Amino acid sequence: MQIDHQRAAMRYQNKVNNAQGHFFEQAIKAACALYASRGRATADKTPEPFRVLEKSRDGIFKGRFTARAQPDFQGTLAGGRSIVFEAKYTTTDRLKWDILTQEQRDALEHHHQHGAISAVCAGIGNDFFFVPWEVWRDMKERFGRKYVTAADLEPWRVRFNGAVLFLDYAHERSGSNEETAQTEINGSGNTADRL
Repeated sequence: MQIDHQRAAMRYQNKVNNAQGHFFEQAIKAACALYASRGRATADKTPEPFRVLEKSRDGIFKGRFTARAQPDFQGTLAGGRSIVFEAKYTTTDRLKWDILTQEQRDALEHHHQHGAISAVCAGIGNDFFFVPWEVWRDMKERFGRKYVTAADLEPWRVRFNGAVLFLDYAHERSGSNEETAQTEINGSGNTADRL
């Protein structure tokens, strides 16, 4: 029996990436729980549009996705402003612009146009970032290419303590992400450059 080593390596890498992506989402959920307990924000994972087609007695079922996925997390900050973001993680050294589906890009733009904080919560290896939608959307103009590295996203690095603290930038700023967003609402700053 011939073993396709390239195919086996690809399957293994896919399983590693899937596990890392799951860990990343769990770390974001931990931050959501922390922020909720402190009254800073209520944000939750957006349920996948899914329908069960068939159930078996042993707990296994067949199902089908019924629509394209919306951004991964949605909620409200203390003070009432909405927050909507997609979570993307890679074990490589870069994230590509088109890792977001057209539907996800449209949803982030729509929420942004209506005043929500829209962003991409990005993980590149062991580095985590909360990238404003305007920065991600205009990646080609800002960085000269349609991918970003951890070095590119350094201004938007967030704290990590086992949870991806997406509302708390690692670098000194005028405040937390939600305070920075509030500054934009009051007309005193530009979220595209600071959030």
